Amino acid sequence: MGVRRMDHLGIVVDDLDAAVAFFVVIGLEEGGRGQVEGEWVDRIVGLEGVKAELAFVGMPDGHGRLELVRFHSPPGVPGDQHAPSNLMGIRHVAFAVDDVDATVAALRDRGADLVGTVENYKDVYRLCYVRGPAGIIVELAQPLS
Repeated sequence: MGVRRMDHLGIVVDDLDAAVAFFVVIGLEEGGRGQVEGEWVDRIVGLEGVKAELAFVGMPDGHGRLELVRFHSPPGVPGDQHAPSNLMGIRHVAFAVDDVDATVAALRDRGADLVGTVENYKDVYRLCYVRGPAGIIVELAQPLS
């Protein structure tokens, strides 16, 4: 018994197309889309009457992807879109990018906001947090060497 790899991270969103577009701006590539419903899904996720639409976005190197899910039924439960960075649970996902300033500018054009500021971490990275779809925090890290 052992873990082979991390397959994906699931993120529930209210606007699937906007979420896909957000992650494509960062540099992820859209994979497949699909819909799921039926008793087998209900049993897996512990809900009744599930009808959901999903899209995968993945890393250009093929190692890692996000599953973006929009629940049509039962309707998704809204969370705090402005939850602080120290709220318990999964709070952020991080991506290494070529140019943090250009990425932030492109995301701002789509309505995203910085959580704090862009900072230099020990001349190793330029880092920042951006609030993405469904309030998820996305860390952008530009290697400096």
